[in-house]
Amino acid sequence: MATVHHWTGLEARALRLALRMSVRAFAENLGLAVGTVSKWEKHLATTEPRPDTQAILDTALARADASVHLRFETFLSEAGGPPATTRRVTSAGPRAWEYESWTDDLDRVVVALSRQNFAFADNLLGRWLNRFRPPELDDKGLYLLARSTALMGDLKRDQGTVVGPLSAQHAYAGARSIFSQLDIPRRVAQLDLSLAVVAEMSGRLETAARQYEHLAVDDRLARRDRARARLWVGTALSKEGEHDYATRIMLAATRDFEELGEPDDWSVAHQKLALAHRGAGHLNKALHFIGIARSTGAIDSPMQRVRLDTAHGHILLSDPATRDDGLSALDQAAKLAAQYGMSHQLTSIESIRKTVGVGQPPAAVTRERRQ
Repeated sequence: MATVHHWTGLEARALRLALRMSVRAFAENLGLAVGTVSKWEKHLATTEPRPDTQAILDTALARADASVHLRFETFLSEAGGPPATTRRVTSAGPRAWEYESWTDDLDRVVVALSRQNFAFADNLLGRWLNRFRPPELDDKGLYLLARSTALMGDLKRDQGTVVGPLSAQHAYAGARSIFSQLDIPRRVAQLDLSLAVVAEMSGRLETAARQYEHLAVDDRLARRDRARARLWVGTALSKEGEHDYATRIMLAATRDFEELGEPDDWSVAHQKLALAHRGAGHLNKALHFIGIARSTGAIDSPMQRVRLDTAHGHILLSDPATRDDGLSALDQAAKLAAQYGMSHQLTSIESIRKTVGVGQPPAAVTRERRQ
């Protein structure tokens, strides 16, 4: 547990907040005057409790449970106190209870990302990515750091920040480096797959297709990930105009998902198949496959709803008879994408509009996007 060599008002306030007590309750708990605690709160690091009061604070911190210790150090960090090398709080790196809290938070991040709750996920990840430096961590800590960094990559990818210093590509490369250091081949290969997705999203289709092809037969990956790589080979090729070959590859991936019992991946594969058939001019097949995707996939995720509506709208716009329905589907997708801050999806929708010669989206969608 953490210890404090010399208390100031700053550490005392952090302890009060960690204990979730009011100023009056904290004073009563310590057996002190309310005015004394109020003075600490006002002057923070510029005031110091008396030696006998220092001992009282030591006892209060020592008696606190693990969750209080975590909140105490978190509040100190957020207060912008001295750097870890000089701060009065000392510890020998993360403790077991911190690893448990870190693991729990990463599970919460996965759920938050599935719901496109980007702000909450970013807050949870920042709590840990800003807390420890790699030299302070043992192998377990480095593993959690790499997982956190990879999830930050997922967050940036879903937000559309694909390349640059604070991007999905940067985060994935950092996570890959740590997993390589830890010699965990499966995780390294998964990051290679994520980096290939980034390459595709940034328009480097030939590079992405080549990387997907290698990963589709990479024994470091589980069969599900290899099937995903095969599916994404098809998406990259379809974007380059090789629709017929792309559909054959996608069908193979679809069979893999069926054998693996992965209904969501199976549904996504049908969505991709539908777009490939649209590109080849086979609108009846495109409508058939997008119908399967819309009726079988789990669409509780805003991201998947946007993707399905965008694909459906794109297909409907390809036929003059269903053009109005296509515009309506795209408007719905754009509104939801703007609501959840999915900039990459918004860019895709606008690109579809330009391709088919459609003007700007309705003013309501534009206003929501700017907010």
